[in-house]
Amino acid sequence: MELLLLTADPDPDSVLPSLSLLAHNVRPAPTEVASLLEAGTADIALVDARTDLAAARGLCRLLGSTGSSVPVVAVLTEGGLVAVNADWGLDDILLPGTGPAELDARLRLLVGRTGGAASPENAGKITLGELVIDEGTYTARLRGRPLDLTYKEFELLKYLAQHAGRVFTRAQLLQEVWGYDFFGGTRTVDVHVRRLRAKLGSEYESLIGTVRNVGYKAVRPARSQNKGDAESRAGSGDREGADADSVAPVNGTVQ
Repeated sequence: MELLLLTADPDPDSVLPSLSLLAHNVRPAPTEVASLLEAGTADIALVDARTDLAAARGLCRLLGSTGSSVPVVAVLTEGGLVAVNADWGLDDILLPGTGPAELDARLRLLVGRTGGAASPENAGKITLGELVIDEGTYTARLRGRPLDLTYKEFELLKYLAQHAGRVFTRAQLLQEVWGYDFFGGTRTVDVHVRRLRAKLGSEYESLIGTVRNVGYKAVRPARSQNKGDAESRAGSGDREGADADSVAPVNGTVQ
């Protein structure tokens, strides 16, 4: 699900902390009129109304006046609930502390009710910055350029992107992507990650981050920075020790 998060907070993850635990693609954007142009490409527009209620109300009304069918959800503190009325033009409201299970269910129900689900051409597609993964055609494109991936490389990249931000151990990835009946070692995961990074190229290899002594995760690039610099910085901490991933396949074979 593609979510547009309109917030002035320098730490967008603090608006709805549970979002980081879900497999949705969140695009932070400033609370400016120019950001409304992006609303049409999202499944849901989330408006940060935790502090400036007047500005949030105006932004919600503007979103409703654009003619877009994208549902609008305001994130408010309990104290701000008394200020909300039908004049805001909201489809739903959320508290910052909403748990991941409830949050996911409400977002899915909202999209189903409003018909705000992704258009047919975007159905089955997972986006991670400039990377678009199409489950229907088993293709992955980076800035429109197709990536030449093997079946397992595609499956690994897709699984990480579906759960962007979540860290997986090598054993977990081996189980989820290769399956219970695979008898190879966890170094197989390292080899496939190394190959994926090589195919993503130096500018985008940080989309797959390494968490030392734990495993790997897909890294959402920072929207407000230059794409190349953002991706490099977003993954720099996670890539610490990534050179250690350049290992030989177990028993000379990679499955």
